[in-house]
Amino acid sequence: MQRIIQEHVPGRQMTLAHIIVNPDMSLYDHLPASTGKANALGIMGITPSETAIIIADIAMKAAGVMVLSMDVQSGSLIVAGSVSQVEAAVQAVLEYVGTTLGFEICKITKT
Repeated sequence: MQRIIQEHVPGRQMTLAHIIVNPDMSLYDHLPASTGKANALGIMGITPSETAIIIADIAMKAAGVMVLSMDVQSGSLIVAGSVSQVEAAVQAVLEYVGTTLGFEICKITKT
């Protein structure tokens, strides 16, 4: 009998940095928190997943965005604010995790 052992070993990387400009308001019905009518959403993914707490803090301090969702199990973060606030928050997060934490980072994408 062959035994297989599987482990999940996350890397140190920013896996997603996406900005949605002028999101359809029906998207907010599917999010755990509501901000009303924000002009932009920032969606970020990071491993290890606990780092979501750090990037949430950086995003809020850098640009005054509101955290709609933070999942430390999956490493996801969703923030909302004006387009310029969300862009500044996502850029600040990428700069910090790339420079200070030495993570591999992805490009910012936008729709």
